[in-house]
Amino acid sequence: MKTRILFTLSFIVFHVVSGLAQVRVINLKTWNFSRDSLHWQAVDIPHDWAISGPFDKKWDLQRVAIAQNGEKQATEKSGRSGALPWIGEGWYSFRLTFGDRKDFSHAYLCFDGAMSEPVVYINGKEAGRWAYGYNAFRVDATKYLRKGENNIVVHLNNREESSRWYPGAGLYRPVKLVLTSELRIDPWNVYLRTTQLDAGGATLSVDAKVDGWDGRQKLVAVAVSTVSGRFEKIPLTVNPQTGMAHGELNWKKGRYTAWTPEHPVLIPFTIYAVDGDVLTALYTTKTAVRTVSVSREKGFQLNGVTRKIKGVCLHHDLGPLGAAENKTALIRRIKRMKNMGADAIRTAHNMPSELLMQLCDSLGMMVMAESFDMWIYPKCRNGYARFFKEWADKDIENLVRHHRNHPCIVMWSIGNEIPEQWSEEGRRIAGRLQDICHRLDPSRPVTQGMDRAEDALKSGFAQVMDVPGFNYHVYKYNPNIAQLPGGFLLGSETASTVSSRGVYKLPVRWGVAEADSDGQVSSYDTQWCPWSNLPEEDFIAMEDLPYTIGQFVWTGEDYLGEPTPYDEYWPSRSSYFGACDLAGLPKDRYYLYRSVWNTKEPTLHLLPHWTWNGREGQTVPVFCYTSYPEAELFVNGRSQGRRRKAGKAVQGAAAAGHATTPDEARQRAGRYRLMWDDVVYEPGELKVVAYDGQGHKVGSTAVYTAGKAEQLLLTCDNAAEGFPGGDLAYITVTMLDGKGIPVPDADDELFFTVSGAGRFKAACNGDPTSLEPFTEPHMRLFHGKLVVIVERTAGTGGITLTVQNGARTVSRQITVGDAGDRP
Repeated sequence: MKTRILFTLSFIVFHVVSGLAQVRVINLKTWNFSRDSLHWQAVDIPHDWAISGPFDKKWDLQRVAIAQNGEKQATEKSGRSGALPWIGEGWYSFRLTFGDRKDFSHAYLCFDGAMSEPVVYINGKEAGRWAYGYNAFRVDATKYLRKGENNIVVHLNNREESSRWYPGAGLYRPVKLVLTSELRIDPWNVYLRTTQLDAGGATLSVDAKVDGWDGRQKLVAVAVSTVSGRFEKIPLTVNPQTGMAHGELNWKKGRYTAWTPEHPVLIPFTIYAVDGDVLTALYTTKTAVRTVSVSREKGFQLNGVTRKIKGVCLHHDLGPLGAAENKTALIRRIKRMKNMGADAIRTAHNMPSELLMQLCDSLGMMVMAESFDMWIYPKCRNGYARFFKEWADKDIENLVRHHRNHPCIVMWSIGNEIPEQWSEEGRRIAGRLQDICHRLDPSRPVTQGMDRAEDALKSGFAQVMDVPGFNYHVYKYNPNIAQLPGGFLLGSETASTVSSRGVYKLPVRWGVAEADSDGQVSSYDTQWCPWSNLPEEDFIAMEDLPYTIGQFVWTGEDYLGEPTPYDEYWPSRSSYFGACDLAGLPKDRYYLYRSVWNTKEPTLHLLPHWTWNGREGQTVPVFCYTSYPEAELFVNGRSQGRRRKAGKAVQGAAAAGHATTPDEARQRAGRYRLMWDDVVYEPGELKVVAYDGQGHKVGSTAVYTAGKAEQLLLTCDNAAEGFPGGDLAYITVTMLDGKGIPVPDADDELFFTVSGAGRFKAACNGDPTSLEPFTEPHMRLFHGKLVVIVERTAGTGGITLTVQNGARTVSRQITVGDAGDRP
């Protein structure tokens, strides 16, 4: 629709709010789905056909040696890819009707991700295909659509041994049909960036390719000042031969606010075509003033300010929701990571979604946007290596064009632990992929995660990268940096400490994690993997080594698949690496990171629980994770001693020059943890009192011995993000005794009933060994907790969740939504 009106401020206000006048976007939400192309059911997109299970090791039973884990002998890996039925074919069908084909001149389908190997048919004809299930791609539908009814069919094929983790299955991200007029701007052909930011002001540069331009229209971009609210007009000059339009906006200091994770200020931005007194909005988005640079002298700089990245690696699955993308779930995850103190996410090991990038823009989270887990040489038999030679350049181009206008992205990653890093071939490929990123986006550096430092440095593979990223092996940092001409390096993947929420094993063991008979790892946070270390090693490296620019912890949350150290143990089917468990509940390690990273709010966390029936009179070590330097511990009012953090006199693995021993790990932990090893257990109160640097009491916290399980606590942990702002609410269920003390060993089976304007969606208890389906309305507690997800089905009204045990002796309700959050 064109609007005939004078170019006035009121018109601009109208269009900034109303968006694209010449673009119609149809969200293709409800599809018919089939696994055999014969039997169909209606499903809503995003959709993951495998997440309901059942769990079974037969689905992708792999007999392999995982080279990245240092394995030489092939063994059975029962839960490597999540033990869910994601393998096989699937079909999706969508019907839509056009009253008049002349309503639009151009049409394309936009798939944000389809797992995997999608082939798209429109009205019985193949219209397009893509190879990589993680990447966004578009299909030109212009010549295939017709007046009347149209049928879009997508065929997917997931092959066995094509993934090292759970990939999901289906149309797991949104699908849109975009209809435009002859005069149009493809969003992937727009490039916005800050080319100058200094004491005098900022320059915003605009480049856009205009299709269907006949020379009559003038182009103008409009940006809204986030300080004054003024509309800034940017005339665009169009090259008549290429259709490329260019313009610049020079903002004086004080007219803008630069984007940072702490202040994620976004600027509304629109490009208009002006033809006489007719204006047509061709493109709208939100941009920001933001620059990125890396150097030997200044390290990593955001907007000219040096900072060290405090990042987490995150897989794309959303725990009990599987790979099916959901806005509320992503908001919950991002906010939880920010509360921990993280300021960056690495999208390990694949392209991110459009929604995730929009949320990182608006919530304030820097992003390393990653692409591949393998190139030519496969890590699993049917992985992306089958496609790399033909598709890699196209995949990188889609990644960068799709996401380069998101201010949250601060660097591109072209690979993770690529086997070719030792070779000249690998060096050439790295240079080629990096050059594609530079050509499409010269404003950001390029990195990748290397796990074989000596090989990568010898071949020149590491030196070719803008930002050399090293996975683990902190003790090699000093010899690495001596061979890097840039004078800096990134901990592209760090820690790989493992633990299970609420599990405490005695005696405390420091060292490489070993498989036990219960399939769990102690939450004392003292065990790591053969290739990795405890968090303290990375804290020390970031604090003591000026050439480090930051780190990305493996991982922020647990994910489906890769159950190290239980790769050969059944029924383990999800990871132990996360600072939060698969349900998003914080483990103790979350608070260790928070105590170092979150500098705005104090942290004071005590572990373990204090319910040890039968262990009276025996030793139970106690740890405190706190941002304060000193604390005193009490058992039933009796002091167990006052402890102070060790300080910089304790150095890390980089100074030692060798892999950390258990004794060294224990010593280095004292720089960031307060530990009492000889506490004798007696029931009652365990309390810690914290002191600041001047010796003043500043806070306390306590845990208590629990009695018999008698009641439930239900808390909606994301009410603001849930209703009315989204379609899901997450309710944490905790078993309490009669006095309101959490019962840490409760494992009751609970049953869920939902009434009102919603329905039960999923449940998760964070147990990596549980085979209970996520989508059935019952589940056992894992160490006293689980999370229930409810979904809104009606526009208004409250949703009531009732939780009770099998005998109905314990029951509790909570109402969320328009009626409030009432336990």
